[in-house]
Order: sequence, then C-alpha cells, then structure tokens
Amino acid sequence: MNKLTYLTYQTFPADTANSIQTMANIKYFIRNGTQVSLVFPLREKTSTANSEKLKEFYSIKEDFKIIGTKHNLPFGKVNVLKRILFLYSHLVWSFLIVNKLDKEKPSTEFFFTRSDWVFFFLSRKNRKVVFECHQFTKIRKFLINKSLTNKYSKIIFLNNKLKDDYEKKYKLKNNFTILHNGVDLEYYSTDSKVKSNEIVFIGKLNRFGESRNVDLLLKVLVALDPKYTLKIVGATDLEFKSLEKESKNLGVQNRVTILKRVNYSDVAKHLSSSSIGVLINSNKNTHSISYTSPIKYFEYLAAGLKIIAVDFPSHRNLPFSANISFFEEGNAKSLVDAIKKTELVSALTTDVFSYISLETRTKKIIDFISS
Repeated sequence: MNKLTYLTYQTFPADTANSIQTMANIKYFIRNGTQVSLVFPLREKTSTANSEKLKEFYSIKEDFKIIGTKHNLPFGKVNVLKRILFLYSHLVWSFLIVNKLDKEKPSTEFFFTRSDWVFFFLSRKNRKVVFECHQFTKIRKFLINKSLTNKYSKIIFLNNKLKDDYEKKYKLKNNFTILHNGVDLEYYSTDSKVKSNEIVFIGKLNRFGESRNVDLLLKVLVALDPKYTLKIVGATDLEFKSLEKESKNLGVQNRVTILKRVNYSDVAKHLSSSSIGVLINSNKNTHSISYTSPIKYFEYLAAGLKIIAVDFPSHRNLPFSANISFFEEGNAKSLVDAIKKTELVSALTTDVFSYISLETRTKKIIDFISS
C-alpha cells in the first residue's frame, strides 16, 4: 500500500481523543512508507487546513497533503437541533466528497475513514476502503452491513465487545480485525523514575455533553493520607475556576494541581512524575460503558503508572486489565479503596510496550488493508 486517502467528517484542530488518534495514525502510516492525504470539512470557525498550524497543534513533524473542503451545510453554524443537523450534514458532505474523489482517485488507491457514511458511499462505488469503528448507532450497524457486501470493504473494531454486538444481528466474513488503541512511545522514556504519590487524570473533563465526575477525585482526596496529591490536566477556563474553588472549599488546594489543555508532546512530561492514572466516566453513555478503548489508558501504561478505573465492561476489556484496580461509579469509599490497593500492584514492565505502541498498531492496519 503506497497511497492512502484518510477521508473523515472530523474537524481539525480539535482537542478530542478522536482527532488525536487520527493524526497519530497518519504519522505512523507515513513512517511506514505510505503517502497520506487527509481530507476533511472546514465545518467549524476554528477549522483549518494550514499544515504548520496542525502539525504544531498535534506535535507532529511529518509532511502530508491536507485538504480542507468547503462545508456549506448547517452543522457547526446553527446551534439548534444539533443531532439532526449533524446527521443531515454528515450524509450530504459524504455523498458529495465521495463522488468527487471517486472521479479523481485511481481505483488502486486505498481509503481509510472514521465516517460510516463515507464508508457506505465508497463501498457503493466498489472502492478499497477500511472503516475504523469506535461505537454503534442503529444507522451505523445498517450502513456497515450494507457496506461490507463490497468485497473491497473492511472494518476495524476497537474491541471485542463492538465485534460481538455487531454479530448479534449481522454476519462477518474475513473482512474484519480487532485492534485496541495504542500509544505513541516516542514521547515516553524507558528509564525508571522515582514516582511520587500523585494521582493524575488527563483528558477532557466532559464527554458527549456529560460530566466525567472528575470532581469526585477532589472529594476522596480529603479521606486519603496527606501523602497523596492530585493533578488534573485538560480543564477549560470554566472548569479550571470551578475545580479551583471546590478544592479550596474542601481544604485540599495545597494538594491539587489543575492545568488546562497541554500539547500532545507534553502529556508524557506531566505523567512522568505521577504514580496513579485514573479512568473515570459517566454511565449515561453506552460508548463509555461498553466500547471505549481510551488513549489515556495506554499513555498511563507507557508512563509506568498504576491504574484505577470505574468498573465498566469497556475497562474490563482493555489489554492488561488484570492490573487495574476497579471502583464503583460514584462511590467515594470504593474509589478510596481502589487507590489504596494500587500499593499492592506493580506497573507493567517495558517489555510489553511494543504490544501497546501505535507503531505496532499501524503495521497491523497496513497488513490488514493489504491482505
């Protein structure tokens, strides 16, 4: 596979895990000898196809073709009926861009996408396309089923749960693989470091419009031995002020560090001195409960952290989950117990890092696409 068009309805730059994963995939596609073109809609006011701005935002150096297309559609411009407008705009944009690229791109070129509609329309054109599936809707399952009738269409499931749920209704052939997320080991040192008793959460504090309940970490800090401290990385301006105020109200402000978004290349620096990484989510979203394979989990592993996680099937399904200390959602006592249990757990050794690296993951994707 020499050339790949990464065609997605995502927008860039964005501080979401999905956009970070897309850029990391592209980085390692390039490093493994693939020429990549990224095509996406300029659907937000902040959207840009400026190469230098995107490379700086995502901390990458690789050169690749970036094409931002016009998006004369309502999603991103109108603040009502967002879900309906997203579906409509996503469908129309996908239809138009696929028709355009089908005429421009040779039949030998491969496509990679995170968009179910792009997957569907490319499959209708009998193009070589791989869809990376991170969650389901009823529409998405239907589109996947129709798309996989094309002999050139393939699918990557993020975990076994996604694959098993799909097979409850539809059949699969030899056109799928299962690949968890991974971590860019380039930023992580294999040198052993003296760890503090710092608990860290890194990432967005809200997901799908729901709080991740990160403020619970402040409350349990009161019940923990004073040797424990807490670092929260990724707060917005409003979240920063709210968490700062709450930490003062609880009397733990001297044990808490709150930071706003940091560049991807700086994530490892903030994790390097910490001891315990936190995976925490709300049960109000099916993706969080069943399907997520968090990038931050693999970052925690690479940084040599012990890990505590809310007890959801998605977290139980993660690689090396036997090393995770689980706690009951919203239960402060359970969370305290999980933190204390980490003292009996050993962090993973560096000999397993190759299994969780984006380098390894990308090579598997290339082999899958080319098979």
